[in-house]
Amino acid sequence: MKSFVLVAVLAANMISFAQSDFEQVKLPRPDGTTYPYAQIEPSIAIHPKKPRIMIAGSVLTDYYYSKNGGKTWKSKTLESPYGVYGDPVTIFDTKGRPYYFHLASYDKTSHLDRIVCQSANKVCKTFDDGSFPEPNGTKVQDKHWVVVNPTNNELYMTWTQFDAYNSADPMDSSIIVFSKSSDQGKTWSKPLRISKNGGDCIDDDDTVEGAVPAVGPNGELYVTWTGPNGLVMQKSLDAGETWLPEEKALEKHWGGWTLDIPGMSRANGLPILKCDLSNGPNRGTLYLNWCDQRNGSDDTDVWLMKSADGGETWSEPIMVNQDDSNKHQFFTWMDIDQSTGYLYFVYYDRRNYTDIQTDVYVAGSIDGGKNFVESRVSAKPITPNPNFFFGDYLNIAAVDGVVRPIWPRYDDGKASLWVSLIHDEELFNFLTPVKSNDE
Repeated sequence: MKSFVLVAVLAANMISFAQSDFEQVKLPRPDGTTYPYAQIEPSIAIHPKKPRIMIAGSVLTDYYYSKNGGKTWKSKTLESPYGVYGDPVTIFDTKGRPYYFHLASYDKTSHLDRIVCQSANKVCKTFDDGSFPEPNGTKVQDKHWVVVNPTNNELYMTWTQFDAYNSADPMDSSIIVFSKSSDQGKTWSKPLRISKNGGDCIDDDDTVEGAVPAVGPNGELYVTWTGPNGLVMQKSLDAGETWLPEEKALEKHWGGWTLDIPGMSRANGLPILKCDLSNGPNRGTLYLNWCDQRNGSDDTDVWLMKSADGGETWSEPIMVNQDDSNKHQFFTWMDIDQSTGYLYFVYYDRRNYTDIQTDVYVAGSIDGGKNFVESRVSAKPITPNPNFFFGDYLNIAAVDGVVRPIWPRYDDGKASLWVSLIHDEELFNFLTPVKSNDE
């Protein structure tokens, strides 16, 4: 079999492009959308076997799909009898079934009392009414994320449970919980607390939030989050049945996770966890990505740590953004292309301006974070409005060389949602293809 690998020709440890060379596509708002903050907090997913097929979601009830690699999109309003109330998470399972996870607002119970999982037979078909892990009375369920186990197609979900959202009562606490589905989202296991140490309920630095699960090559299950004890990790070796007695402390979250960024109503620096499942040299490596202000409150940066031994030991933090501007980079997200092990990051970036104008950058690494290439992917700067809620994160997906960052802009008093069309060969255009020896 003939195959090709990409070999870097590097004179330095980064390359940055001054302008965007990538096509941007604006996603259409669903008809009748009236929510004032529509098209923020996006999530995007690419079909694992057919990368021309992709789906996306944005608050509050928006759903999008494309069948031509993101060149054109169709949109509609997602509906569920349990209510659709933002924090969209879109994924495909190993069989290519699309899922849309979201918060609920069920008029028969209480607001945000469950996380709803809806799925469909195809991206263009109607989603089912939805399923959910068992609610816990009036406790608020928030900030979920989901990963698929590629070995058995199980769905693993983690999130924050609040005794009472935004409560300053010291008797109220926040915890991290876990649930899984072994039948493509039809049923869910009873939610299990996996954080020994809780947080407050104010939805601020001392609240435990940002729980993101990742699966290792042998089905190991990892979860990271942040809160009063900084960045921490939990681990299960039996598909979530049992966990470490206590979460493992990884790194101080400098400046806390609720970062102060001029022009933004809020700017969370919550962590993202991914595991390399490719057959490349970094298979099994865990990567943790987040934002913090260790370099000062006027200099937010994007960071990466990695572990090659199942989370036992971690590298020193590696700065992803390669500028020396001492400006803000924030709202990071990352993904791994599991066909290659290449890392991809998206974030807002102010390196080019002296005010609050903001670009969107994508960074990539082919060598496990030793070297990075960066490119500005927004065609023109964004000027945010501090009175306009801009969400909490961006998103990016990468499958088989197809890379799709997604982000909101703010123009003329409202948000719009954009995807950049990138192929790995275009981003890593300083690389030389050479034939490998395995024939």
